[in-house]
Amino acid sequence: QVQLVESGGGLVQAGGSLRLSCAASGSIFRINYMGWYRQAPGKQRELVAIIYSSDGINYADSVKGRFTISRDNAKNTVYLQMNSLKPEDTAVYYCNADITTVLPLRNYWGQGTQVTVSS
Repeated sequence: QVQLVESGGGLVQAGGSLRLSCAASGSIFRINYMGWYRQAPGKQRELVAIIYSSDGINYADSVKGRFTISRDNAKNTVYLQMNSLKPEDTAVYYCNADITTVLPLRNYWGQGTQVTVSS
């Protein structure tokens, strides 16, 4: 059983910063990627940033230059540093990962953490 636990959300003024963390726990053999998605009210869930085991990284165009994804392999943890936050960044942010355990590769989601940016 794998769990993804997010932390670091909250309320911040426009222009401010937040750092999200997501820790994967369980009998993990290999993590193919870890990433962040977000879902604003009335909108579809969208990719924010993803980091692969090969160190490749992708960002949504809307966050390039403002958000930075990184990971600590020893801790099975991924971070999302969010700077210059805008009201349109307000959403529930979800951690997502492709992980192999004793079971074949599966996709996992965290429970989500709320990020609210006030204008």
